[in-house]
Amino acid sequence: MDLVIKNGTIITANDTYKADIAVKDGKIVMIGHNIMLQGAEMVDAAGKYVLPGAIDAHTHLQMPFGGTTSADSYEAGTRAAACGGVTTVFDFVIQRKGQGLIEAVEGRKQLCDPQACVDYAFHTAITDLTPAVLDEFGASAEYGVPSFKLFMVYKKEGLMVDDGVLALALEKSKETGCLVAVHAENPDVIDKRIEKFISEGKTSAWYHYESRPEFVEAEADKRAIHWAKAFNAPLYIVHLANKEGLDEVTKAKDEGYEIYAETCPQYLHFTNEVYKREDGRNWVCSPPIKAQESQTALWEGIKRGDIVTVATDHCPFQSYEKDWGINNFTKIPNGCMGIENLYPYMLSEANKGRISFNKAVEVCAANVAKIFGCAPEKGTIAVGADADIVIYDPDKKFIVSKDNMHSDVDYTIWEDVELKGYPVMTFSRGKLVYNNGEFVGEPGWGRFIKCRPRK
Repeated sequence: MDLVIKNGTIITANDTYKADIAVKDGKIVMIGHNIMLQGAEMVDAAGKYVLPGAIDAHTHLQMPFGGTTSADSYEAGTRAAACGGVTTVFDFVIQRKGQGLIEAVEGRKQLCDPQACVDYAFHTAITDLTPAVLDEFGASAEYGVPSFKLFMVYKKEGLMVDDGVLALALEKSKETGCLVAVHAENPDVIDKRIEKFISEGKTSAWYHYESRPEFVEAEADKRAIHWAKAFNAPLYIVHLANKEGLDEVTKAKDEGYEIYAETCPQYLHFTNEVYKREDGRNWVCSPPIKAQESQTALWEGIKRGDIVTVATDHCPFQSYEKDWGINNFTKIPNGCMGIENLYPYMLSEANKGRISFNKAVEVCAANVAKIFGCAPEKGTIAVGADADIVIYDPDKKFIVSKDNMHSDVDYTIWEDVELKGYPVMTFSRGKLVYNNGEFVGEPGWGRFIKCRPRK
């Protein structure tokens, strides 16, 4: 036995109970009372909650975009993840023209392997769906990457696919046990609105929001859901931020379709008012943060189970890069940070009574593991699961500052946000990687997680 965590209150998506946990060789091997084992390291979690590590299903680490590269390397991003109780990170591999799916993943895997501080998995963003790539869906699923993202925007950047490609991918995904995810916005409406605002000299960060408001996202949500229904194929909508789109998700689920919606902490905490701030460019992401009506709807969607995961879309840029758009919102690199804030924020909201702790674990860990094929090893505390464990102090007060974060970004949109409760220890497969404010892990510890295709 390597480790025994004693006297804590264990919280999973379904249960809350007091027990001890014994860990050997990175796995949970026993859960019970009064476990005393000679030679094992003992951790006393009295008065604290013991949770499964979170899984961030949506990150963009070391990603070239907007004339630069996102500010967190694989090492920095997974280090920050560990310090926020995230023990598995899904990153997006961007397929380039002419690349095969496995070829694209293996290129990113070579970058990530020596850097990863916690376990990692991949989704592949498909940008060049040739017949050969379509035929490779099954092989990619067997390789361990059975989930693909299609951008319905970013035409100029060479990332967008059209509806025909989306339809082909959905049809093939159903055959091969894969899952298609979409970034849903309408590119043509965005382009026309941008053109209009720029011609009128309206160039502040507020017009980033105005160029792609609620209805621009909602139309694409509805279109993607329409095609998923047409082929009776599962669909995962990333970073859903608007009420109207959520209403369509609810309708589809009520009709019996397999539609999953993800949202992000920035949409749950901030509103579009941030774009009126002098430093509003720091919150520029796509889809943009929406108005209060949408934020309220998103929380209700979480409570009733229509939003099933909360992830970050972590894609930060340095403040001087955000400053490229001081006088022109179209030049602001799109993306916000959040990988270290995801679990602490959602657990703080649970601690304040907004949702249950079980719901926080459900949307940040258990559901992700089930949907993307890495359960039962990930996302729960159970005998046989990986010992990805977070010890959380519900009485600890924490004020977020760039000075107590652990990524390479020189600011945070979460500055001065006060949280009720905070993680104090993170274990990745039984190894302590975060301890009371300090990262104690190491690059290269994280392993590639092979996800299973859907049955």
